[in-house]
Amino acid sequence: MKIYTKTGDQGHTSLYTGERVAKDSLRVEAYGSIDETDAALGLARALCLKQEVKQAIYDMQRMLWQLMADVASLGEKGIRITDAHVRELEQMIDRFDAMLPPLTKFVIPGDTPGSAALHVARTVARRTERQMWRLAREESVNEHVLVALNRLSDLCFVLSRVESEEAKEV
Repeated sequence: MKIYTKTGDQGHTSLYTGERVAKDSLRVEAYGSIDETDAALGLARALCLKQEVKQAIYDMQRMLWQLMADVASLGEKGIRITDAHVRELEQMIDRFDAMLPPLTKFVIPGDTPGSAALHVARTVARRTERQMWRLAREESVNEHVLVALNRLSDLCFVLSRVESEEAKEV
């Protein structure tokens, strides 16, 4: 099987549900940004030191594949992300936040390579969320996707702080 199909050479691509759309459509741009978020998380996972942080990132990446499939689909048959995913992200945020001292000042990224990479992933996730809101103004979007992306960036922030604590312990 060849990696190239030539089906996109004229500026169109297929959604997960089979519909052909322009490559520069809001929907393709949005799920492309989800893919970029996944890649940023992969880099963060490779650089993080704490195993529990690495596992949380991996779990987020697995969820992002479902989220991307949700956005790359049209109609009810494409819905994969539910309130349960949002609750899972919130539980992860609460669990990791409980490990941290109260936040008393602004955080400047860069304490550790892993923490810095998580801040990059956080900002990419925020941009992705903005793109999803632009799409939601034009087309139908699963509301849980929007909330999950918001929680994802929050989780990246908390995980970056957990990873920064590693530098203080050394």
